[in-house]
Amino acid sequence: MSNNGNKSSREPRVFSPTEHAEAIALSEFALARDEWGQLVLTSAVNSSPTAVAPTPLFPISDPEHWISLRGPDGVELACVEDPTTLAAESRQLLQEELARREFVPIIERIVRVSGQMEPSEWTVETDRGLTSFVLESEDDVRRIGDDQIVIVDAHGTRYHIPDVSKVDTKSRRIIEWYV
Repeated sequence: MSNNGNKSSREPRVFSPTEHAEAIALSEFALARDEWGQLVLTSAVNSSPTAVAPTPLFPISDPEHWISLRGPDGVELACVEDPTTLAAESRQLLQEELARREFVPIIERIVRVSGQMEPSEWTVETDRGLTSFVLESEDDVRRIGDDQIVIVDAHGTRYHIPDVSKVDTKSRRIIEWYV
C-alpha cells in the first residue's frame, strides 16, 4: 500500500510464532522450496524452514501487495507489504506460488441460473470456459465498489466480474437481483 500516494519503502515484516503481537522488521528472509516442492520460509526468527502458504490480503482491490505468509497451523508468520522489496529468487517463488494457488475465473456471461431459491445452480461462461457451480446463498454474491462483483460458490471458489456494466443485459439483470 502507499502512504499519501507514495510508495512505501518498508521491508517485509516477519512475525515470531511466539510473539504474534510484536512484528520484527527484517532486512532479509528467504523463501525456497523444500524437497517436496513446498514453499518454505527461513529467517533470523525461524532458523529452521517452515512451510508457508501465501495469501493475498486484498486479492481483488490490491493483488500485488500485502501478501500474508501463513504456517501450516494458519498463523501468519510474515506479511509482505510490497513483494518487489524481496530478493529476486524469493520474489519469483512467491509469484509462482500465488499464481498456482489463486484461481479466480472472470465471468463473462451468465448462461443460466436454476431458480430463485437457494441453493441454485449457475452455469456461466468464464475466461477459462463454460462451467457450472452451486450458489448456497444470495449473500455469496458481493459487490465491491461500484462495478465489481465477487461470487463465491459452495466450494469456496471465487468468481469475479470486473465491471458489471460490461456484461450482457441478461447477466446484469441476474446480478442486480442478487446484489
